[in-house]
Amino acid sequence: MQLYNTLSAEERAELIDQAGKQRLTLSFYAYAKIPDPKAFRDQLFLQWNKLDALGRTYVAHEGINAQMSVPAENMEAFRETLEAYDFMKGIRLNVAVEQDNHSFLKLTVKVRDKIVADGLNDETFDVTNIGVHLKAKEFNEILENPDTIVVDFRNHYESEIGHFKGAITPDVETFRESLPIINEQLKDFKEDKNLVMYCTGGIRCEKASAYFKHQGFKNVYQLEGGIINYAKQVKEEGLESKFIGKNFVFDHRLGERITDDIVAQCHQCGKPCDNHTNCANEGCHLLFIQCDDCKAAMENCCSEECQQTIHLPMDEQIKLRRGIMNGNKIFRKGKSDKLKFKHSGELSDIPLATAIKETPIREKIKVKKMLLGKVSHFYVKAQVGLFVMDNGELNSGDTILISGPTTGNETITISEMQVNGTQAEAASLGDKVTIALPFRVRLSDKVFKILD
Repeated sequence: MQLYNTLSAEERAELIDQAGKQRLTLSFYAYAKIPDPKAFRDQLFLQWNKLDALGRTYVAHEGINAQMSVPAENMEAFRETLEAYDFMKGIRLNVAVEQDNHSFLKLTVKVRDKIVADGLNDETFDVTNIGVHLKAKEFNEILENPDTIVVDFRNHYESEIGHFKGAITPDVETFRESLPIINEQLKDFKEDKNLVMYCTGGIRCEKASAYFKHQGFKNVYQLEGGIINYAKQVKEEGLESKFIGKNFVFDHRLGERITDDIVAQCHQCGKPCDNHTNCANEGCHLLFIQCDDCKAAMENCCSEECQQTIHLPMDEQIKLRRGIMNGNKIFRKGKSDKLKFKHSGELSDIPLATAIKETPIREKIKVKKMLLGKVSHFYVKAQVGLFVMDNGELNSGDTILISGPTTGNETITISEMQVNGTQAEAASLGDKVTIALPFRVRLSDKVFKILD
């Protein structure tokens, strides 16, 4: 039985591009008593692997929590794999507001002690005694009530780029930190206020609402399906969105736009911006907000120190980060003294700018391209990139696309190139191609030829 991934993320991305079919990004969760999480995990992996489903899933004795990427044509078959279990019959699948075929590139199903790290002892209170679920229209209505207190149960880097107007946004890095903070902050309002809570997809509020009812709060409510489901209902029903900005998501996209309001700033220059990125220095990998101008000037780094580091030989970079613990680094390192314009805690509801409309993802998918190979070296001083032809042919006058998580998508039309060290007009399988580039590329960036 194949219970593990056999392809790398790069190989999987290549297959997805070649297939050219739409995939859907979605999330779901369910609390239930699962006697044997390991056996449950193996069953899911086998079924999902056959459907080309990718993503990150946690299973535990208390249930399942999943974020997935599924081929659109396999959606019904995927749903059937869930509804084969009684506790997931009729389960709500939160389909992402924005789609990206590369949102997940591996299938990971892990057994954990809990499906959300909440730090709570579930034996001390009734976890099924949850708050009242509110749909988007009801949520909007209760927010207008002066006796309502609305709390964001996400982390500081999530709420910074988007949140509900008037919400309390705790300055925390983990969900478990927010529970005692909010309990203490609102201890005098347990009897006479509506405690209304929300999170990304609803799972954090499911446990939090039961916890706060146990703590003595009389009127506890939660947004059904979280921000993802709220945005869907707002669009379908033509409602006003009380949420402003972007919804942070834990996949390659790092965010999906809910409204055109930009409420955050570039952490380096202060310009209105809400695009998260990770520092290009693998020894840092800091999650922060960076505008396009700073991305170009700083080469996608969070500081001058990191910018200097990425120009060192790889063996020296490896030596520098040896012994440094960066576990769970992508989403938990959202703060640094180097970031002058980082905000958290009490956040403003006043938009700083309006987002420029981007090309719809479905239109991006329509661009026909063929994978040629991967970048194997970039000569910084000469601004020259090198790649090996693993597929197809390349001719002078062709347009290529160089794509990578840090580089983004950059295109250039070939006017001159060297093939195996000599000026040439064409390259084919096995040839080493060097071309001058007006932008920086990274090791393993994919090189495509744009097809007519």
